[in-house]
Amino acid sequence: MNDDEKGKRFLELIDEQNDLQWSLVAKLSSLIASKWNSEELQKELETLVEKHSKITKELNSLDDNDSML
Repeated sequence: MNDDEKGKRFLELIDEQNDLQWSLVAKLSSLIASKWNSEELQKELETLVEKHSKITKELNSLDDNDSML
């Protein structure tokens, strides 16, 4: 992947990560409001955290070769 492609992918991942972070905050707020009693919200949060972790790993891997990112 050349630096232009990496840059484009980087921006896509940052945008996706930002959307996930807002979703995480919304779900966490709902879970707190439910007094931590919603299994459905807990599972949704777990899924969102997994997606966030995958994006973060991919973001980190884009710079493995000391590119300009």
